[in-house]
Amino acid sequence: MEKKKVLTPAQADAARRLKTLYEAKKKLLGITQQSIADELDITQGAVGHYLNGRNPLNPAVASVFARLLKVDVEAFSPVLAKELAGMGVVSVNDPTAPYRVNSAPGKKYPVLRTLPVTAWHEISEIYDARDVELWLDADIEILGEAFWLKMEGNSMTAPTGLSVPEGYFVLFDTGREPVNNSLVLATLPGASEVTFKKLIVDGGQMYLAGLNPQWPLVPIDDDCRLIGVALETRLRLLQT
Repeated sequence: MEKKKVLTPAQADAARRLKTLYEAKKKLLGITQQSIADELDITQGAVGHYLNGRNPLNPAVASVFARLLKVDVEAFSPVLAKELAGMGVVSVNDPTAPYRVNSAPGKKYPVLRTLPVTAWHEISEIYDARDVELWLDADIEILGEAFWLKMEGNSMTAPTGLSVPEGYFVLFDTGREPVNNSLVLATLPGASEVTFKKLIVDGGQMYLAGLNPQWPLVPIDDDCRLIGVALETRLRLLQT
């Protein structure tokens, strides 16, 4: 039997507020749990889990609920609204496109595909600009070479605080010096792919840790190569 997830007070409050909004506006707007499920590409039961506080909301799901209910995310979750604002996403009064990036475009960097560990030497040599399908901009200062990766897996998904769930894009800078608590892209001996983890330095010993508390703490040494430091995360709600 699946164990019920325990939500934080803020997550539970967000679910209660969202359900109240849904019940109050569903007839007026002509929406159902099934229509919401179709928008999110999930089951109707999964929608019910969000509304009834069985599963915690995340920024992507909250944004879809907000668009369909024609409200701001802040109306039911100030925490997620703040997280979206931190990603450069703001609410506007256009019902056809309620969430847009409100910033001037910066320099564009490539979104790289997952590559084997042996390919990560000089970043500029591991891709051909003509083969890059997606470029994302960033206006943050870059000290080395920079690139984006799309996150896979749940090792960096945290129940509270900083979280980088699957599907988020992360910008890495190869010229930054990693320090304690930096989020880094690294190679581990014997691993076939790079890993994205939090660097912890304790008494001269370094570790890699997931933001997901269920992920084990891994001690590392000079055989571990730190490729880049994460500078920014982004969630694209509209895939073009």
